[in-house]
Amino acid sequence: MKRSDKADKIGQILDDLYPTQPIPLDHKDAYTLLVAVMLSAQTTDKKVNEVTPNLFFLADNPEKMSKLEIDEIHGIIREIGLAPTKAKNLKKMAEQILEGGGEVIPDWNFLESLAGVGHKTASVVMSQAFGIPAFAVDTHIHRLAYRWGLSNGRNVQTTEKDLKKVFPEDTWIRRHLQIIFFGREHCPARNHNLSECLICSWASTKKLIKESKS
Repeated sequence: MKRSDKADKIGQILDDLYPTQPIPLDHKDAYTLLVAVMLSAQTTDKKVNEVTPNLFFLADNPEKMSKLEIDEIHGIIREIGLAPTKAKNLKKMAEQILEGGGEVIPDWNFLESLAGVGHKTASVVMSQAFGIPAFAVDTHIHRLAYRWGLSNGRNVQTTEKDLKKVFPEDTWIRRHLQIIFFGREHCPARNHNLSECLICSWASTKKLIKESKS
């Protein structure tokens, strides 16, 4: 089966399973989404949502965040992975946004220039906050794209390009969330029998299916 045909069938399954796609990170605007996504690296969304209420109570905009001490930020997010580095980045990021005019704007160069913000984080903000087509590839999506034969799995950059080729642009925003939800609920990284999976059972290679049973 060609990649494009696989993608069409996978898209139909995902649309049936997830007709709506709520953003799993709690936020109220582009800035708070940016902060939440940045914090989510190597941390579960659940843990981020436990931490951000206290953080946003004190600093829900760049100006307030810039006025907090790094130690104060760290104290609030200490349960988050890489908390010391993220605390420094949050303060610096707020200062950079203020220097740039005080608002989070839908500009790739601007977003990716911010402390602690990589291409994946920028992609989430561009798509979820501004509705601009982007295909954010995290470890879940990278893993499933390889399992499903939609990409060779070399790196996330290649995976992003491959997924953009096989999924129509007007589906990118929802596909990102749908694949994440499917991975969490139906297609975990470990102890997963691919032959019993709703998608892997027909989309994966015989080799990967056999390896999952051993």
